[in-house]
Amino acid sequence: QVQLVESGGGLVEAGGSLRLSCAISEHTANTYSMAWFRQVPGKEREFVAGISRSGMITYYADSVRGRFTIAKDNAKNTVFLQMNTLTPEDTAYYYCAARPAAFTREPFYDNWGQGTQVTVSS
Repeated sequence: QVQLVESGGGLVEAGGSLRLSCAISEHTANTYSMAWFRQVPGKEREFVAGISRSGMITYYADSVRGRFTIAKDNAKNTVFLQMNTLTPEDTAYYYCAARPAAFTREPFYDNWGQGTQVTVSS
């Protein structure tokens, strides 16, 4: 079991940007595929973006493609989510997830962070 610690959430106006970070305690981060999910009260957790173990392949939900960018720094054991052109619909609690296996868009991850709130005002 690894620990994931997210940071970077907050309040931003529509059209603005935020950068989320997720630090993984495991020193072999290149063996973990990682992803960001988000959830709003009353709704299921939804996939946002993911990245392969090597960091070479990225995946995005249609709703964020072109606005969000996921990147992984295996040397620093950290994954980032750069979020641009934010809209109120992006308001949610964002979770980082990791699994020592191939990437999946489903929430079948062994390890989850505590989450960080992102609020976009109109």
